[in-house]
Amino acid sequence: MTNKRRYLDYNSYLKKLYGERVQKIVLDSGLDCPNRDGSISKGGCIYCNSKGSGSGLWDKGLSITQQIEIGRNAMTRRYKAKKFMVYFQSYTNTYTTCSNMKKMYDEALGADGIVGMSIGTRPDCISAEKIDLIATYSKNYLVWLEYGLQSIHDRTLELINRGHDFECFVKAVEMAQNTSINICAHVILGLPEENREMMIQTARTIGKLGIHGVKIHLLYVVKGTLLEKMWQSGSYKCMTQNDYVETVCDFIENIPDNIVIQRITGDPHPDELIGPAWALDKQSTFDMIQQTLELRNSRQGKFF
Repeated sequence: MTNKRRYLDYNSYLKKLYGERVQKIVLDSGLDCPNRDGSISKGGCIYCNSKGSGSGLWDKGLSITQQIEIGRNAMTRRYKAKKFMVYFQSYTNTYTTCSNMKKMYDEALGADGIVGMSIGTRPDCISAEKIDLIATYSKNYLVWLEYGLQSIHDRTLELINRGHDFECFVKAVEMAQNTSINICAHVILGLPEENREMMIQTARTIGKLGIHGVKIHLLYVVKGTLLEKMWQSGSYKCMTQNDYVETVCDFIENIPDNIVIQRITGDPHPDELIGPAWALDKQSTFDMIQQTLELRNSRQGKFF
């Protein structure tokens, strides 16, 4: 953590590890989600449309190797980067057999310049066997396993049709605790019926679980979701930018200072976003968070 940033950001963390800039390459492995294919539900979470967080590159016929080549070329041109993390982002990247997981990960890590990988998944799509497989890669690579949690409150998880409870997340974290796998929790601020104290409670609780990173997301409304219908009916209102900034700062103050903050707001696609419009101005939100922490004379972990 630096005085300038006031929290442990992901880019600084990677630069300290490798001594230079490390860029992330987002991958689409073509897997599905049990909350969409009927195993748990066919509707998915209320904020997720048919694309999920997918890029659609797999459906366009691009292999993992081809996706890495495209991403690496773009990052090299833009940032002069020489080292890269691959991020299996789309849908649920442990929702398959161990043999298929191994094939995916081997292909990705075999590409030039790759120093590590992040695997996005759900806590109900992990097992001891899958943890053992993922742990084998952590001997030679930086490995992050990212669990979508969103909230510690089971009532909230029911409202958003998450398909698992908080205890499921706790067990998934415990499975990996005696390995070299880094665990990142995804949390959403502004979920239906949650107030600021409930969001701070999520921060304090996950901070005690021994996780290594967190991604903080804004709940924004995209086209083709149940949340859009709720927004249209007036039963859901988006957070204002000021409310979000203040809550993020509260969140940061209430987690340990050694947890890497990998993301601090959402990243909506402009063509899909319904609201809030300010969600597209990420730089403004970043600046406001930093300014608010400075005005508070505060930093990550102050109240943990």
